[in-house]
Amino acid sequence: MSISAEEILAEIGPVQEILDEHDGVVNVIDTTDGNIMLSLDGGCTGCSSTPMTAMQIYYSLKKLDHVNDVIFVNGELPEYMRTFIDQKMAKEAQSGGDDNPPGEIV
Repeated sequence: MSISAEEILAEIGPVQEILDEHDGVVNVIDTTDGNIMLSLDGGCTGCSSTPMTAMQIYYSLKKLDHVNDVIFVNGELPEYMRTFIDQKMAKEAQSGGDDNPPGEIV
């Protein structure tokens, strides 16, 4: 089963509210085989908060069943942040979930 660009954009809803305030734009480039390719454009270009925005988006999307990977084509998500989130999600899976609000990294 595949996931649509509309479903992806709906899933990042809380982040989108912040992006809207700062003229940030999430462009869904591809969703083939559950590998989501995104770019953060507009106000995100050159913004020092872009890696944190990418981190929130990655975390939200990786929780979806039909998402295998999330790739930011402009390199907005450094590898160490990706590793941190993957480790957090593995711990959450072992403990049976988390107590954090959906889509938030704490």
